[in-house]
Amino acid sequence: MHGVTYRGAAVAENSTHGIRADGPAEIGRRVLRLRTAKGLTQRQLAEPAYTAAYISTLEAGRVRPSETALRHLADRLGTTVDELATGRPAHLATRLRMRLTDARRTLATGAAEDAAARYAALRDEAARAELTSEHAAARLGLGDCALETGELTEARDHYAAAEALLADEPLPRRVPALRGRATAHLLAGELRYACYLLETALDELNASGLHDPDALLLLYTASIAPYMDMGAHARAAHAAELALALAPQVDDPALVAGMHRGVARTLIAEGRIAEADASLAKAQELYQQLHIRTELAHCHWMRGYVRAQNGDLEGAESELRTARDMLASKRAPLFTVQVEVELADVLRRRGKAAEAEGLLSPLLAPSATESALGAERGAVHAGGAHRLLGLIAEERGLTETAEEHYCAALSLLERTGAAGDLADLCRLLGDLLRRTGRVEAALDAYRTGLGHRAAPGTTTLGPAPAAPPM
Repeated sequence: MHGVTYRGAAVAENSTHGIRADGPAEIGRRVLRLRTAKGLTQRQLAEPAYTAAYISTLEAGRVRPSETALRHLADRLGTTVDELATGRPAHLATRLRMRLTDARRTLATGAAEDAAARYAALRDEAARAELTSEHAAARLGLGDCALETGELTEARDHYAAAEALLADEPLPRRVPALRGRATAHLLAGELRYACYLLETALDELNASGLHDPDALLLLYTASIAPYMDMGAHARAAHAAELALALAPQVDDPALVAGMHRGVARTLIAEGRIAEADASLAKAQELYQQLHIRTELAHCHWMRGYVRAQNGDLEGAESELRTARDMLASKRAPLFTVQVEVELADVLRRRGKAAEAEGLLSPLLAPSATESALGAERGAVHAGGAHRLLGLIAEERGLTETAEEHYCAALSLLERTGAAGDLADLCRLLGDLLRRTGRVEAALDAYRTGLGHRAAPGTTTLGPAPAAPPM
């Protein structure tokens, strides 16, 4: 373990004890203070194993105590070896871990800003005490908070800091931070890089024989979303199959719930709506038991999508409104506006175009910094919002406005590599151009769309990651 030099003295390695101990002068002053507080003489502290002269020399900072001496002194002074050698209060790490649990509970049930304040205090305290594991956990928590509030750059920085703190640990210990960083890139629209991070970690885990079911399940589940957005449905389905096979080896219900939610996406794409709904029901039940409100809202969000795909637009609207209200109450602005884009799609399909437009227009306004969507923040949903506004404009006969929205969506989606959305958008743009007599431009748009759909189920990322030994 690592300790802290609270009074600025030099820190040195105590190789016999295996901890990062303070220098002799600092330890000597600490022994003197504790001995005086206990009302012991130097002889009383020293005997029977040592002499009063040794204690005098030690308190003067002229000798470094051995591990055996530290244990003797700690026992007589009523403290721990770690506290005596480093100045770290006894049981500090345990108290920090308890407070980390409280911070996680706050993030699950309350506002991310409140949880972030707790995590920030824990980060600072753990850093001062050089408690690497607790420091990394606090950084991971701050990343989760920033992800929920939509501060994607800040989230990536926290996750990267957690990875750096755990650089000497086995890869499974770094996986939660790595997965968080990949998710931040995904939400920013950097789908290909998110896949690269996840696939690289999977290859390293499987090639090295580090068969850690929790880490593997987290990585395979996380890879489903970018695969689906990129149109790599076959690879997403394979990741879902591997995740399902790993689930019986995992005890963490939150990981299992996340797996069910991820697998539901692949089932929807395969038209297996009833199975997708059943998978989401399992996830929802687990999140309710765990009181994780953000993930529970995501379940309502996806169930809304399932109902929309199945033609139940009224049910879809109800689920999506529930998800939006839950996320808004959690003060999770990025997720809230992403749900509003999907809600607007349902509203338009239900003939409520004006209400849909009223939802969408503010989301793209540059002045709406907290809720705005754009190239660096929710690019896929920003493209979706422009697509919907284009459809609404086209239905009103405003072809120029529709074309502007389609082109804006195309620019956003080309950057992300969201193949399915790109193909659909190119079809819409091509149809519009053809109807307005621009046949050559329409053909170019169709060709672009066909290029994005040329190899369904694959990506240009290279071979799929190696499968784990089951």
